[in-house]
Amino acid sequence: MMRTLAIPNHLDQTLLALADPTRRAILQRLSAGELRVTELARPFDMSLNAVSKHIRVLERANLVRRRREGREHLLSFTPKPMDEAARWMEAQRATWTSRLQALDDLLQEEDRVKPSTSPDPKGRTR
Repeated sequence: MMRTLAIPNHLDQTLLALADPTRRAILQRLSAGELRVTELARPFDMSLNAVSKHIRVLERANLVRRRREGREHLLSFTPKPMDEAARWMEAQRATWTSRLQALDDLLQEEDRVKPSTSPDPKGRTR
């Protein structure tokens, strides 16, 4: 598999985790505060095992932290990977905006410098 050098693996993990609507809903619930796994899973129409699989993806991306209190597993949201992904996306947006603006400027300058010699719809030369 060919990888782009500028994209670190942890960014891939973050974007993969955020790509699923269930995982985004889990993060949204955790953004209000720490929850037990069973409390977190309650509103989802899926098994606890299925929710746990989503949680593991979020943990691999470091978006969720787990701590144990006796037999309870408590989860909390850690926003740092999401912040890093947002910074990367903003840098990409800025880069492409700049490149597209430079291309637009070049094409407009080309149109000003070189008059068109193609015939217009009525057969006249412009």
